[in-house]
Amino acid sequence: MVVGLAPGLQGANRTGRPFTGDWAGDLLYETLDRFGFSSGTYAERPDDGLVLIDTAITNAVRCVPPANKPTGGEIATCRSFLATAIAARPELQIIVALGRIAHESVARSLGMRLVTVPFGHGNEHRIPVGGARRLTLIDSYHCSRYNTNTGVLTTEMFQAVFARVRLLLDSEVVDSALVTHQA
Repeated sequence: MVVGLAPGLQGANRTGRPFTGDWAGDLLYETLDRFGFSSGTYAERPDDGLVLIDTAITNAVRCVPPANKPTGGEIATCRSFLATAIAARPELQIIVALGRIAHESVARSLGMRLVTVPFGHGNEHRIPVGGARRLTLIDSYHCSRYNTNTGVLTTEMFQAVFARVRLLLDSEVVDSALVTHQA
């Protein structure tokens, strides 16, 4: 699951699909395709034929905030929607949080204290979610035009996060196959 900040005014708010029509969508969907999390062609419209594979995209905040800066109250109010989206996917293994607000919303929706799971690009956190089940939360700077234009986030940095996700998921499959094979 990829968790962004909020629907973009020119993106999801206009098109109905997260990151579609926003500049950030160019980098996100190109990266998802590169690592096998989508198929088809991304063409900045919801009917372009793009299909997500074993992934979902959601946001920490459900509505477009003024100046793209949600208030603490808006973030807190929307957290229950994020928690529901996470809980509705019992097969979920990894969450990529795009930016600090997404990171903090995910951590809080999973009952974590922020001091125990600090935000930082490329940080990984194993979070217990019941019984032996754990989720891995991986942080990335948001793929916004501002972050990429200022060099806070490069394409290589962003792709490295998804390369790590792919590696973790593939190793889980290998580990499961080994356990099944040995049993």
